[in-house]
Amino acid sequence: MLAALADGRALPAGELATAAGLSLSGASAHLARLTQGGLLAMEREGRHRYYRLAGPQVAAALEGLALLATAPRWPRARSPAVEALRRARTCYDHLAGELGVALAQALENRGLVRAGEGKRLEVTVAGEPWFAQVLGIETARLASGGHGVARRCLDWTERRYHIAGPLGTALLHRLRELGWVTQAADGTRAVELSRRGATALGRTLDMSL
Repeated sequence: MLAALADGRALPAGELATAAGLSLSGASAHLARLTQGGLLAMEREGRHRYYRLAGPQVAAALEGLALLATAPRWPRARSPAVEALRRARTCYDHLAGELGVALAQALENRGLVRAGEGKRLEVTVAGEPWFAQVLGIETARLASGGHGVARRCLDWTERRYHIAGPLGTALLHRLRELGWVTQAADGTRAVELSRRGATALGRTLDMSL
């Protein structure tokens, strides 16, 4: 159920019961415990109760648990749906998977972001005008979180970092606005890179996609 909510959506108990293969009463009992434990937040809409992750820190914890629970190497021979998630997906409110890791690496290689203390990532002097001119993101106006404007989030399929935090959220939002990525039509967390996006990222960041 937590994994079903990892893209930041709010879902009703019935959908979460189906996702977990539980009865509605069984799912409700689990949802109550998860809410009491601070992992989920619940909101009412009419007669229905909707549940969402309590915050990005819960999504980060899920990615960390997935990293521990999977084999040391991510097998390539998987179903098309799983391969789509490996290539690109949402991790709560930011971009993950092969594409998210490649984007983070390209931004660091170009000197637009750099490693800070702990998991913190900092936008460089060169990065501020680049994000504004190329992507229309005013990084100075982003609300700073617990790890500053951006942080490293360990990707459970790639074993490397992608970008989370306010900058990660802004990047995903802007890539969607530009039509460079689109949400998969099957309702999963998978994200698809458009031809326009591949061309633009190749031109602006020298990414081979």
